[in-house]
Amino acid sequence: MKKDERQLKVGILGCGPISQFAHFESVQKGRNTVLRAVCDVDEGLARHFGQFYDAQQIYLDYDQMLADPEVEAVVIGTSDAFHVPAALKALAAGKHVLCEKPIGVSVEEVEALATEVRRSGKVLQIGHMLRFDPGIESAKAFVDTEMGEMLALKAWYCDSTHRYTVTDAVQPLARHGSKVLRPGGDPKADKQRYFMLAHGSHLVDLARYLGGPVRAVEARLKQRFGAYCWFVDVDFESGALGHLDLTIAVRMDWSEGFQIYGQHGSVNAKTYNPWYYKSSDVEIFHESNATTSRVLGADGHFYRRQVEGFADTVLTGVPLRGADIEDGVASMRAMVAIAESVRTGKAVALADVGGPL
Repeated sequence: MKKDERQLKVGILGCGPISQFAHFESVQKGRNTVLRAVCDVDEGLARHFGQFYDAQQIYLDYDQMLADPEVEAVVIGTSDAFHVPAALKALAAGKHVLCEKPIGVSVEEVEALATEVRRSGKVLQIGHMLRFDPGIESAKAFVDTEMGEMLALKAWYCDSTHRYTVTDAVQPLARHGSKVLRPGGDPKADKQRYFMLAHGSHLVDLARYLGGPVRAVEARLKQRFGAYCWFVDVDFESGALGHLDLTIAVRMDWSEGFQIYGQHGSVNAKTYNPWYYKSSDVEIFHESNATTSRVLGADGHFYRRQVEGFADTVLTGVPLRGADIEDGVASMRAMVAIAESVRTGKAVALADVGGPL
């Protein structure tokens, strides 16, 4: 791949599975990025992946990587609980930030981060890579330019009991170090919270990306035979109706997608397991001439496209295409509101919530 003359010098924090499967390769392949550094407390992981992906520097201490004047931006690929503290440190050191989703685990900490982002003047992008799926980008363009008023949006994210059989077949074997920095307690012990943060954050961001700001939610949760199913009615500020289905895990193949009903047409989309690197199949119906169109989306490496978009904003000042910190605050509020609605059985306005998920 031909590289741009000016490349953003990136340091990656965390050499765990998400960096192994997504971020190392993306920065190495990005047309406008170069892997300046990797950092992990586990020396074996840091040296293995730093050398394999041609990192110019290898660090075992985050503060030392941030002190490197050649590092212009950091990708944060750590556990959720460390996202905000790591982002705050990077901003204080004058670095731009691309942080894995969810951006945080409480409304207050994300709002505090938002304050620092505004004060710093640096770019902070959240790793909602679906925004860089070419099929979903085509749906967004249709919604914004041709569809007219939105009547309704429904979207679903249904993980499969067989997802690890599928991903183990297409991914390299993840390497694990002997020295791991873990948050207090077990973040996966509370399944309801963990599934919402890990998977629900994708669904909430997609709904906001396509449907616009959310005013309130009303949610139900059913747990049976180890499966968790949320049905969420969404009140968009535009007046459109919304319905979200988050189910972990369905006894069938992975099922993810959305439908949008609009004034001048509609959208029907099927999204694939992300590790296929396959663009969503998005069919757009144009009422004006009664035809359906679908982009091929041959470049489905949305993790690489995500870091390239981030670098474009940092290097050239073009508007951020990805999720920004304000999106992060709104998504955090939406997830907390969903949890509160499940608990109370009532509709909950996003403006009324606070605290952790």
